Amino acid sequence: MTTAQLRPSEPAAAAERLLSKVPEVTALFWITKVLTTGMGEDASDFLVRTLDPVPAVGLGGVLLVAALALQFRVKRYIPWVYWLAVTMVSVFGTMAADVLHVGFGVPYTVSAPGFLVVLLAVFAWWRISEGTLSIHSVRTPKREFCYWAAVLATFALGTAVGDMTATTVGLGYFSSGVAFTVAIALPALAHWKLRLNAVLAFWLAYILTRPLGASFADWMGADRDHHGLGWGFGPVSLVLAVLIAALVGVLTVRGGAAAGRRRAG
Repeated sequence: MTTAQLRPSEPAAAAERLLSKVPEVTALFWITKVLTTGMGEDASDFLVRTLDPVPAVGLGGVLLVAALALQFRVKRYIPWVYWLAVTMVSVFGTMAADVLHVGFGVPYTVSAPGFLVVLLAVFAWWRISEGTLSIHSVRTPKREFCYWAAVLATFALGTAVGDMTATTVGLGYFSSGVAFTVAIALPALAHWKLRLNAVLAFWLAYILTRPLGASFADWMGADRDHHGLGWGFGPVSLVLAVLIAALVGVLTVRGGAAAGRRRAG
């Protein structure tokens, strides 16, 4: 799903771009999103193994609040601010799902449906109160709050689903990643061939990016006894962070160039 597919007209799209607090939906958006899911997964695993789980989760929570406070404070979409918030949501969303499973013994077959209920409740509240679930309508504090609540729920849900397929179902990390790579193409195909609602197709794909990126990141970071490549969670998360920073740099330059063209026009 691209920006053109999600918007009705160019004049309206131009006006929304100036006001929206979230990025345009392009190929770079999806690539960056998948990288943040992988980085968040391995960074979370690295932190809870390096620190005690309680301080690790506390640190993740503090950083998440700080990143979201900065995102809410800015008046427009700023790439590094937005993607910092997404990355911290990824880290903390992973911790939330893992704490339920590891800390409280809640099976993924229970936590995954539970997070789905939470996500559906957020969507229902957002839709009833605001009349739309389109990310391009995120121009007010209330809609932005709804948006980030939904994002956090998608990350927790995606983490639980990815771990469930890899461990409970027994597919392993790599096979789970392949399965979710195939699955993420289905919303786009349904939108293109069957005229599936663009907003619904977007959110289905958005949810699936989480287990997709996390499964491959776990496969790279986990040791060979757990059917991984053994590269280590810390090194993998660091490499992914560098790649994310590079893409955010590209997005910043492109955004500046686009703004210049609009002013010139």
